[in-house]
Amino acid sequence: MWEVVNQLFLYIGMALIVVGALCDLIGALGLLRFPNFFVRIHAATVGVIGGAVYPLFGLTLIAFACDFLGYWRWLFASGSFITAIIIMFTAPAGSHALARGSHRGRVPVEPKVCDFLEEDKGRS
Repeated sequence: MWEVVNQLFLYIGMALIVVGALCDLIGALGLLRFPNFFVRIHAATVGVIGGAVYPLFGLTLIAFACDFLGYWRWLFASGSFITAIIIMFTAPAGSHALARGSHRGRVPVEPKVCDFLEEDKGRS
């Protein structure tokens, strides 16, 4: 029974690592191809969340599946899990702070579709 669960953890962990690599590739292409800073910061956040968090969760599952690590597997699994949770909470907050600071610093946005902050400034 436990061999099946270990194999399942191993395959899901490897799949999460592959998904993370694809997210890194998509984020890198977005950084190269997107037109302005605000859209590029979205691509960077996709690269960080998808390219770092998913592989770390995959590493957690793989560490649980590896019996040859002994008691060290708990260290690897808990360290990667806690790191993934910290990245999940800090990366969106950091990218939001960068975007808000750049908008308030009047970084030019081309092409501009809509700007709700500018509309709010016009009302007050």
